[in-house]
Amino acid sequence: MAKYDRNSGKAWTAGEVKQLRQEAKGNTPTRVIGLHLGRTETAVRAKASENGISLKPTNQSPYNRK
Repeated sequence: MAKYDRNSGKAWTAGEVKQLRQEAKGNTPTRVIGLHLGRTETAVRAKASENGISLKPTNQSPYNRK
């Protein structure tokens, strides 16, 4: 059995949105954020989009290295 709470289908709380914002700012992968919040990756992406939270990593090089 999973060691984390499942929040699927439940409304998002202000605390969860705040945690999402903090973890996105810290470059946490979307899947890991979902595990921390007990949400699916799709739900995390949808809520981030709804609230204008960018999930793109901020430590990416501005140059295309090949």
